[in-house]
Amino acid sequence: MSESKECDHVGTVAIVGLPNVGKSTLMNRLLGVRLMAVSSKPQTTRNRVLGIVNHEAKPSAQLVFVDTPGLQLGDGRLRKFMRKEAFLASADCDVVLLLVDASDKRTNTLDSLKNTEVSRLLDQLQQNSIPAVLAINKIDKLESPADLLPMLEDFGKSKLFSSLVPISALKGKGEADLLGALKKRLPAGVRTFPLDMVTDKPEKFFAAELIREQCFRHLGQEVPYYTAVEIERFEERESKNDVCINAAIHVDRDSHKAIVIGKGGSRIKEIGLKSRRLISNLLDCPVHVKLFVKVSPNWSERPGDLKMLGYERT
Repeated sequence: MSESKECDHVGTVAIVGLPNVGKSTLMNRLLGVRLMAVSSKPQTTRNRVLGIVNHEAKPSAQLVFVDTPGLQLGDGRLRKFMRKEAFLASADCDVVLLLVDASDKRTNTLDSLKNTEVSRLLDQLQQNSIPAVLAINKIDKLESPADLLPMLEDFGKSKLFSSLVPISALKGKGEADLLGALKKRLPAGVRTFPLDMVTDKPEKFFAAELIREQCFRHLGQEVPYYTAVEIERFEERESKNDVCINAAIHVDRDSHKAIVIGKGGSRIKEIGLKSRRLISNLLDCPVHVKLFVKVSPNWSERPGDLKMLGYERT
């Protein structure tokens, strides 16, 4: 099939939801490659990222997924940037895929979402006549399959969603049903992206994301929200078939720098080791990673620093 030939289903799907509902895990599952940083802490995803899924067999399709930051309240330039990213992606798509966590009783009913940014997002979708599909994620964590029924009934009554699909992004359960529900909402059209294109971001972006993921995994509760990663060198050495990466981990105070480095450099060494393995798997070649820690006071509120780190749009 030529890349310009019309597909049965073509369109953009924004993946949205509260923090830690599994948006990036789902994106990785749908793409079949571990691109997105994943951790149990909020703010792991900070940018909109495209992931492109092609199905050549009938019915043919190209689904362009947009992973977005978790919808959260709060002030500060970085939080506002992330919130804006999610709302912009939702306003500029063909279908919104809303994820909720089936195992979280605080947010697994429509009423419990009323005082969250999800409610405002749903209002925006209705005003713009953008269809929404609800994916009830983490069903593998429920004590009994019967626990799912009240959620399906509750969300079904709202008439806000064209489909309700129980899934486990981690285990891959419900993936085919979810893709089927999304395709039904997408029209025929010509592919926007080439068949061999998986994402719109360069490899160096994902290298930074995977390093930042390891910061989230190895640091305490507070420090990760004040860290950012800047790739200072990304060199593909054809003669040796490897990649050399120098990356700066930005923190906003000296005490955080000491925490990132760890006793005798143990923590930054572990972050570098785990990052190197993940990036090597992604790039399918040997990777050398050198990490440094830079103190950039109040970087998350400084427009210049935010722009340099990719958290301000021009």
